[in-house]
Amino acid sequence: MNQSTEGVAVAVRAVIAAHAQAQDAGRTDDIVALYTSDAVLEVPGMDPANGREALRAAFKGWAPERPQLHIVSNTVLTHVGAEEDDEVTAVSDVALLQRGDSGWAVQLVGRYQDTLCRDEGAWRFKRRSSTFTA
Repeated sequence: MNQSTEGVAVAVRAVIAAHAQAQDAGRTDDIVALYTSDAVLEVPGMDPANGREALRAAFKGWAPERPQLHIVSNTVLTHVGAEEDDEVTAVSDVALLQRGDSGWAVQLVGRYQDTLCRDEGAWRFKRRSSTFTA
C-alpha cells in the first residue's frame, strides 16, 4: 500500500467508524450526512433506501431504544481507484450488541460491503449493502 492509498484507507475507516458511533447514539442527521445525495442502503428483508430522505426515515426508525454498540472490524479495502476522487470499496465485519436487563448480548453478526466516493470534499457512502448471519 503506498502512502496515498494508506491515507485513503485511514479516511474510509474513519467514515465507517463515525457511522457506527452515530448510529449507536441515534444521531440520524450525522448518519445521513455520511451518505451522498443519491446513496443506496440495502438491508436484508427491506426494500433499498434510495437517497437521503429515505435514509433519514430508515435510520430514524432504527434509533436505539436501549444502549447498543456496533463493533465494526476487519475492514479491508477491496478496490481503490487510481485517482483521489475515484470510488473505494471496502468490506467489514460487524457485530451488534445491545444491553438488556441481564447485560450485553450479541444481537446480530454480519458484514458490510461499502462503496464510498469523494463528495463535496469528504468521503461518503455511495452504497452500503449489509448481510447478516445471526
